[in-house]
Amino acid sequence: MRRHVQTLLLALTGAGLLHSALLTDTYLRYVRAGLRPMLITSGVILLLLGLAAAATRGGRRPASHDDHGHGHGNSHAHGGGHDHTAAPRIAWLLFLPALSLLFYAPPALGAYTAARANGKPVAVRTGFAPLPATSPLPLTLTDFTRRVQQDRSHAVRGRTVRLTGFVTPAGEGDGWYLTRIVFSCCAADSQTVKVRVYGTEAPPADTWLAVTGTWHPRGRLGTRTAEAALDVTDARPVAQPVNAYTDDLPLTPS
Repeated sequence: MRRHVQTLLLALTGAGLLHSALLTDTYLRYVRAGLRPMLITSGVILLLLGLAAAATRGGRRPASHDDHGHGHGNSHAHGGGHDHTAAPRIAWLLFLPALSLLFYAPPALGAYTAARANGKPVAVRTGFAPLPATSPLPLTLTDFTRRVQQDRSHAVRGRTVRLTGFVTPAGEGDGWYLTRIVFSCCAADSQTVKVRVYGTEAPPADTWLAVTGTWHPRGRLGTRTAEAALDVTDARPVAQPVNAYTDDLPLTPS
């Protein structure tokens, strides 16, 4: 690839990283919030490298007649005068991801991804603290699943809880899924947490909801046979959180 094209690609990539990490929240579609400093540092380095390469190129002295003659002789000696610096046409595709960081953000992961992903395994917990008397009780999808399948005290039996996530069609049988997609590091290692919802028709896919209800009795509560599911009594739209790729406590319904 020609030198000036390499310089432009470095500068565009650096500017794109800084734009997504400093001026917008777009970076949260790709990585965890904790990686923001690394993105900013990478963007600064790439941008400085591009500027330095441009300055170095601009500061070169014009080639003399002797230089041209000497280079002409060497070109015949080493390649018959052919220009080996030309970039293959496919290399221009490298500009697409760089430009997308500046002008086009790919859509966030949502119901389409979640419907085709396996559920995230819930880590085993040996002990559970008593649940507060708050009603409805706000829980994350992970905590609700863990209480349903591992809490031998059956603390969620009969309790009204509130969960927040986005809608994913079930595809088979009754109900639909309330879902969260969780990044361990970045989009490539994302995992899905789902709670099945019964008692109301499925809203449009990707709708963010705060859902209130009680555990849907299927399976033996406190064991892996119990389904992480909710009989809904109320479902209200909420705004999508800025950082949508965590399993945080429910948002306040709008």
